[in-house]
Amino acid sequence: MTSRHLPKILSKLINYAERIFRHVLELWQHWSVWVIGPILIGFMAVGLAFGSDYMSSINARLVQLHPYAPLLFMPAGFALLAYLGARFFSGAMGSGIPQTIAATDAASNVSVGYLLSWRIAAGKALLTLGGLGLGASIGREGPTIQIGASIMHSFYGRRFFQSVESRRVLILAGGAAGIAAAFNAPLAGIMFAIEELSKKHVFKANSPTVVTIVGSGLISLSVMGSYTYFGTTESFLSWNGSILAILLCGLVGGAGGGIFSRLFIYSTFNLPPRIAAFVQKKYILFAAICGLIIAIIGVSTDGLIYGAGYLPTRLSLENTASLPWYFGVAKLAATLLSSVCGIPGGIFAPSLSVGAGLGDNLAALMPFMADHSAIVLLVMASYLSGVTRAPVTSFIICMEMTDSHEMLLPLMAASVVASWMSKFISPTPLYHKLAELFIKPPANMITDKDPPKITN
Repeated sequence: MTSRHLPKILSKLINYAERIFRHVLELWQHWSVWVIGPILIGFMAVGLAFGSDYMSSINARLVQLHPYAPLLFMPAGFALLAYLGARFFSGAMGSGIPQTIAATDAASNVSVGYLLSWRIAAGKALLTLGGLGLGASIGREGPTIQIGASIMHSFYGRRFFQSVESRRVLILAGGAAGIAAAFNAPLAGIMFAIEELSKKHVFKANSPTVVTIVGSGLISLSVMGSYTYFGTTESFLSWNGSILAILLCGLVGGAGGGIFSRLFIYSTFNLPPRIAAFVQKKYILFAAICGLIIAIIGVSTDGLIYGAGYLPTRLSLENTASLPWYFGVAKLAATLLSSVCGIPGGIFAPSLSVGAGLGDNLAALMPFMADHSAIVLLVMASYLSGVTRAPVTSFIICMEMTDSHEMLLPLMAASVVASWMSKFISPTPLYHKLAELFIKPPANMITDKDPPKITN
């Protein structure tokens, strides 16, 4: 090799290095979304979990010191949350799951920034924490889904994510990762994406989606450990000897969930015209009225219905204490009022708490039917299935969150029965009916043509 060949060799080496660098850069641009996104969702879920626990503890201490104080601060607080949500965080109200469904189903020429954005994610987290501090019967799990979808949607528009199909994949992955991180249950995240978020589309459990779901769940697990907010139980039901108990729990829980869904849909879509006009125009006053009614229920129940309901659910499931006979109905009413008034907050955790109350009632009425804890757990899963009409997600969440893997088959059967029973009472699935509120986008969110589709 002579000196005159050296420049050519160096030039080839440089070109080869440039091609490698471009290839690595392209790979990073494509895969960084599935690395950064899960990390952000996982830490967001952890932060919201710690914040929720802190705000709930503040509310508990305040109610303990001044039991009648909620009669004053809950109406004012609900009104403030309704105003802040409508004024600064439009799109952040409610649980967030209907918004995520509407964004998933949006047409290709519609920008979904009015449903999913960093602004909405921040508002969702802050207002949910505010609601828990006030004592609203809400949970953090539903908001985590919308926040997770917002985080993943923020990557839409990058080189490899400009088609409507890629937008849908990002939203599905973010929403599923949100519930996986909230419950430390990656499998529940995958099933929720299949059962709820993609009913109108084929869910593709490809590597990036699964990485997002599992990654966010592992981050939550590594920081918070394998927590069981709803307690644990070692109860076991033999399949052959407990058919009657399983069917009865499924029917009771499904009926309760169906009634809740029916009332929620009626309160949102079918109110008499004069009342509906009042709710729409005087939404701040309506939120204050709901807050006052919840406070009255809370004072009447010694504060038992405030918050997500983790503690009373754990007490009932672990046989530490029996719940008052009225707890399930009172918690259902408080959850319904907290949901229809428009403040941000989910219904997953409160629904499990309502199910525990109804299960406690059923176990007291028929003490020899099965073990108390088993009945409570079955009705918890059944009620959640009746509300969400997502039976697989429901029994997986209950199984994982209570460390009751031996109850898999009874939980599965009860959840399926509950879904059928709920469908009989409330034919339209709750979340998909509520998603109709968000289908029509603002005029400035509609573009003249579809976004470009990039092929690689």
